[in-house]
Amino acid sequence: MIAAFSVAPLGTGEDVGRAVAEAVRVVRASGLPNETTAMFTSIEGEWDEVMAVIKRATDAVMAVSPRCSLVIKADIRPGVTDGLSSKVESVERYLAEG
Repeated sequence: MIAAFSVAPLGTGEDVGRAVAEAVRVVRASGLPNETTAMFTSIEGEWDEVMAVIKRATDAVMAVSPRCSLVIKADIRPGVTDGLSSKVESVERYLAEG
């Protein structure tokens, strides 16, 4: 599965970068394929391992905030690997065709 998620502290002011960085640190330490953009972090792996990483990332934010917001979008497709790259490559091929 691929899960795109966003976790952010609530009630800690306008600057959320430090708390979000701690969540991203957890994702990167997981060893699972991942990518972070301005709005979401995507992670790829088996259901249980992906959800466990999202929980640990959320716990990292909750360690510095009394409340957080968590948004998750998932593409659950058994048997598919390297979806983080292959899905983008497919779109790029179509774009190259004109």
